[in-house]
Amino acid sequence: MKTAETTVARAHPALVALQRIKHRSVAVPKGPALVLVVLVVVGTLLSPYFATWSNVLTMLTSASVIGIISVGMTFVIISAGIDLSVGALVALVAVVATMDSVQQGGWALMIAVALATGLGAGLVNGLLVAYGHLVPFIATLAMLASARGVAELISGGTPQTSLDETFNQIGSAKPFGIPLPVWVFAAVVVVGWFLLNRTTFGRRTFALGGNREATRLAGIKIRKHILILYTLSGLTAAIASVLLTARLTSGSNAVGTLYELDAIAAVIIGGTLLAGGRGTIAGSVLGVLIFTVITNIFVLKNLETDVQNIAKGVIIAGAVLLQRRRQNAP
Repeated sequence: MKTAETTVARAHPALVALQRIKHRSVAVPKGPALVLVVLVVVGTLLSPYFATWSNVLTMLTSASVIGIISVGMTFVIISAGIDLSVGALVALVAVVATMDSVQQGGWALMIAVALATGLGAGLVNGLLVAYGHLVPFIATLAMLASARGVAELISGGTPQTSLDETFNQIGSAKPFGIPLPVWVFAAVVVVGWFLLNRTTFGRRTFALGGNREATRLAGIKIRKHILILYTLSGLTAAIASVLLTARLTSGSNAVGTLYELDAIAAVIIGGTLLAGGRGTIAGSVLGVLIFTVITNIFVLKNLETDVQNIAKGVIIAGAVLLQRRRQNAP
């Protein structure tokens, strides 16, 4: 017996095209990969320290936090949404996890509370977008302001020290010589890739961004799916916050500033369309690595932060212009 989704997919050209998009999503984007290779070559030529193993590990560790956030952001943007709250959620999760009452319960409770906080905030975002019918930009902007405010209220504007040594080891442990945050980053990427490219959930995410009306006609529960997407984004922000908090051994309402822009920029650079319907986890990872390598090169050459920001801005603008050119191409 044919399902409603299969029937509409055959009848509706938007969903027929969607299947092609899904298969293209598996490949590694050539453009970002080439840019990364060029940057690595440039970095190697400019500094003798760039290609050292210690510097590579430093770059990967630095990329892990934004990289994990970018995995969740990729799902949201592919669905034609946006999540501006992830940076503030990193701060909120960090502050909540390092509260004295939570720390007294040990490292397991700290992690559990951190993940629950991220899931809860993501769930609220999803409810506002899916059932409150708020524009994602407005809903997540409201969460950004609220989460940052709650984090400051709880912490009193003062960093809270993490006293649990087991929890702090999450940020400093090096299984097989590689920092634990890098292992977690890799695991999140693998799970995200599988979820996006090998499950019905991923296929429906592409459908939602490609043609929402056709997706509705296919019998897919759009509101429920949107709810899950934003909850997933909140979860990845919480995982990233745990790694960052453990590495810094403290939680502060000031952390995570502009992380949302870094994650969005990385996803766009990786080839995910802002309009939704197309994107890859591999591309987002490449986008994160591109920005990480640029920052590392600038640090090694002692260039000012404002120059780094200008370079990032130029790259972002160029990536969006390239996307629009490809969309308008016959």
